[in-house]
Amino acid sequence: MATEDEFHAAAEDVKALPADPGNDTKLQLYALYKQATEGDVAGKRPGFTNLVGRAKYDAWAEVQGMDAERARAEYVALVRGLGG
Repeated sequence: MATEDEFHAAAEDVKALPADPGNDTKLQLYALYKQATEGDVAGKRPGFTNLVGRAKYDAWAEVQGMDAERARAEYVALVRGLGG
């Protein structure tokens, strides 16, 4: 499992990735980060006119129930796989 320090280092590494990982990967990173730092998604799902907000909400909802430790570990593994 990833430590808090590894998680925060990975979050910094994302900012310096050599190439754009694509929208699907960015949504995964977003969801895992939010799950690790805030827990399960809350609030109403954004409306159909807010496509970005809706995609983020849906991605986060997909990892609902995952504990923070696992979310941190998956986040770190994903970032390392991207070369971060």
